[in-house]
Amino acid sequence: MVITSENFVFISAILLFAAVMAGKTAYRFGAPALLFFLAVGMLFGYQLISFDSPELTQFIGMIALSIILFSGGMDTKIKEIRPIMTTGVVLATLGVALTALVLGGFIYAIMPLFGFEFSFMQSLLLAAMMSSTDSASVFSILRSKKTGLKENLRPLLELESGSNDPMAYILTVLLVGVLAPSGPGDVNVWSAIFDFVIKMVVGAGVGYTLGRAAVWSINRINIDNKAFYSILLLAFVFITFSISEMIYGNGYLAVYVAGLVVGNNKITHKRTLTIFFDSFTWLFQIVMFIALGLLVEIDELRDPNVLIIGGLVGVFMIFVARPLTVLLCMAPFRKFTTKARAYVSWVGLRGAVPIIFATYPLVADVPGARFMFNVVYLVTILSLLIQGTTVSSMANALGLAEEEEEASFEVEMPDKIKSAMTEIRINASMIARGNQLKQITLPDHTLVVMARRGERYFIPKGHTTLEEGDRLLIISDNDEELQRELAALGITKVVKLR
Repeated sequence: MVITSENFVFISAILLFAAVMAGKTAYRFGAPALLFFLAVGMLFGYQLISFDSPELTQFIGMIALSIILFSGGMDTKIKEIRPIMTTGVVLATLGVALTALVLGGFIYAIMPLFGFEFSFMQSLLLAAMMSSTDSASVFSILRSKKTGLKENLRPLLELESGSNDPMAYILTVLLVGVLAPSGPGDVNVWSAIFDFVIKMVVGAGVGYTLGRAAVWSINRINIDNKAFYSILLLAFVFITFSISEMIYGNGYLAVYVAGLVVGNNKITHKRTLTIFFDSFTWLFQIVMFIALGLLVEIDELRDPNVLIIGGLVGVFMIFVARPLTVLLCMAPFRKFTTKARAYVSWVGLRGAVPIIFATYPLVADVPGARFMFNVVYLVTILSLLIQGTTVSSMANALGLAEEEEEASFEVEMPDKIKSAMTEIRINASMIARGNQLKQITLPDHTLVVMARRGERYFIPKGHTTLEEGDRLLIISDNDEELQRELAALGITKVVKLR
């Protein structure tokens, strides 16, 4: 079936519906939803829908990645990543370069065994496209299993995967430029390093500046219709990406930094904006993965050379290149245990980014580009199948998993109100001296405003009898004192709502 203007809406609706159902299935079984989105695209692309446009796929990927990285930045808290900032940056920069170098060397060594004349630059390009990781899959799986991570691993993985795409992008674009028929054919290492530094500095500068501008605009512009705030912030995302690219910066780093700035500042209607971007991010992830699934030719994936070489590259990347890179990059940081390092090594999932990057050689007509695309596609599937399905079980096996508290109350308060809002779960020690609310010691200027028991919500009073497992919504003017009192009562796990 050829996509036309007449059937475009109908086909799009069917694809989105199928993707949502696939995502629901993935969520239930604790598998990467992205893998199921790919499967939907491949299923419909196999003798049902005719789609062969690397250029359009690349454009969709650019838009989607901008939104995904910005949303990821908004969800990342500076105070959480500050203790692991250096480690995350090293993994996102040096880690990407080392992965590309180690994996590229392996590809260069095995290609002649199968009769392929791959230059080292071609091998390095193939490796560079697969050098970045994807956190969206990891944390969607962990959330589906209600699993948290010890040793600050969650912010570390968020920071690494959110900030390593620019490095992989720069390496990919640089090597594509060298290998393209119109390219120079060689590369000056020092010039490449200088270009990289300039792009990263300019991108970070643009992201910070326009992130601050976005915060100022949202807080200063009085708009009666709250929905317009989301549109305004979306405009800032694309402005940030475009301006950064126009002045020789890295647009992907710029939108990530802008997201960090916006997410870590007080802004009007923050909850509304967060919900909008969360939904929008998932929409574009679905669209992007379906497009990638439609673009691949299943018959080409079944080619013996693609299967064997892709399988070898995937296994080497998962079991050798990634662990070796993590070991070298995390060696100076003694605060992480061996188990934590092992887990970071294991959850280096490959997602949409490598496949999107694999469209760049296709568009530039790089020799061997179609073969590279198919190998990258197969390796991504292997990574999602092998690593993606074991994210939660590996955390449990290494003793790094902990129960993740989910918010029971969805409440939004204006930023002008300085009170802190906290959700707690009643445990046995808290009600050991009395199970009525008035018998529980709480700081002054602290109010319990809502309670949840099972699926029932109610407003508690002083004589209300509390039970183990009840959830309480607490508002306090002194958050530090509240946390000390809760700790004294044996409440160590809380959900901070604002």
